[in-house]
Amino acid sequence: MNDGPDPGRLNCRARQKGITRGETRIPLPPRFGGAVLRESATPARRFHSLLAAVVLLAASAGLKAASLGPWEVNRLLSPPALEWGARNGLTQEVCYEGEPLGGRPTRVFAYYGRPAEGAGPFPAVLLVHGGGGRAFREWAEHWAGRGYVALAMDLSGNGPQGRLADGGPNQDDDTKFRAFTDADVGEMWTYHAVAAVLRGHGLLLAQPEVNPRQIGVTGISWGGYVACIVAGVDPFLAAAVPVYGCGFLHENSVWRESRFEKMPAELRDRWVRWFDPSQYLPDARGPILFLNGSNDFAYPLDSYRKSFELVRGNKTLSVVLNLPHGHIWTFPEVDAFVDAAMGRAEPFPRLEARPAPDGHLRARLSDARNPVQAWLHFSTDEGPWQNRRWQSTSALRRGATVEAKLPVERPIVAFLAIQDGRGLRVSAPHVELPAPTVEGEP
Repeated sequence: MNDGPDPGRLNCRARQKGITRGETRIPLPPRFGGAVLRESATPARRFHSLLAAVVLLAASAGLKAASLGPWEVNRLLSPPALEWGARNGLTQEVCYEGEPLGGRPTRVFAYYGRPAEGAGPFPAVLLVHGGGGRAFREWAEHWAGRGYVALAMDLSGNGPQGRLADGGPNQDDDTKFRAFTDADVGEMWTYHAVAAVLRGHGLLLAQPEVNPRQIGVTGISWGGYVACIVAGVDPFLAAAVPVYGCGFLHENSVWRESRFEKMPAELRDRWVRWFDPSQYLPDARGPILFLNGSNDFAYPLDSYRKSFELVRGNKTLSVVLNLPHGHIWTFPEVDAFVDAAMGRAEPFPRLEARPAPDGHLRARLSDARNPVQAWLHFSTDEGPWQNRRWQSTSALRRGATVEAKLPVERPIVAFLAIQDGRGLRVSAPHVELPAPTVEGEP
């Protein structure tokens, strides 16, 4: 790791010095055909040469430009000013430059995790906490122990000892949903949170021990919400895993009644236009895994399915019955999906829904090499998603097809799900079949 001038103290006033490595071969992200760039690199020159090559390749491939919203992505992915702090096991404290707030500079505190052995280049992952969370050292250590460089940043304006004098905005709901205009969009928490992740990506791109082609992001709850936006605006990501978080918060979420329905229509529309993930997910090309629970209190299945369906690239869904909600970074699906995206593990299974007008529900299994258990999960309840009771029956697997006969009750919501021999759980999007219309009713 790089040592700061005083490993026990963080002040972030020093800018990271360039690291001269001579000529380097940098493979570009997979969506650009696996091309290789040669360049002589300090971190800044390394990044800008990589970015220029990506832009040229994207233009030649005719790729649609991402909807970047208020974020100047090219600038934010540049190596930030930073300084290193104290080490603890596989992690080291680091502060890096944030976006200005109220006309003053800010800094972001994070834990940088590194594998115990080897010189790299290692794959890397950005770790985005949720509401009430912080930069979790243990989370960075979890990924470092798995052979990754990891960056777990704080998105609440806090450092290791509490509030930073020059931290970014707080993460409470009053701050997230406060009134704002188009002119001060850069003062909002979501703007700063996404920018902090992008700047963290720039930090990783500048590290010689990180493979710039193998950097992913995962976030939990509000961190999953942020990861959805980042997946749509960041062209360098090799994988994204939003856990719980999704878009369409104004249509259905735990904040619909308490926040969006109390906003003036103009403010609600402005918030959605700038900060709802539904505005950015169509540009997420994947691979991306959406992981959520059937009865999640904050991000219900209707908004979750709509968010999943917006992604036009490589996507996988995993809805698990009664999945607990919390800062849990030990779900095996997250680790295995990122490993597969980085070429370090077997392909991750995926269920692709297939319409079935004969009273059955069918889905195609993308990878059938591992033993599979299959189920049909269904509910005949209506009302709030978090209160619905689910039932399960076995589903059949015929080759690469998973199918089950639907119960006759209506209305019904149902989805197919499997668990493979590695214990990985994936599902197909749910379907909703309404109650039959009674003759004579409008």
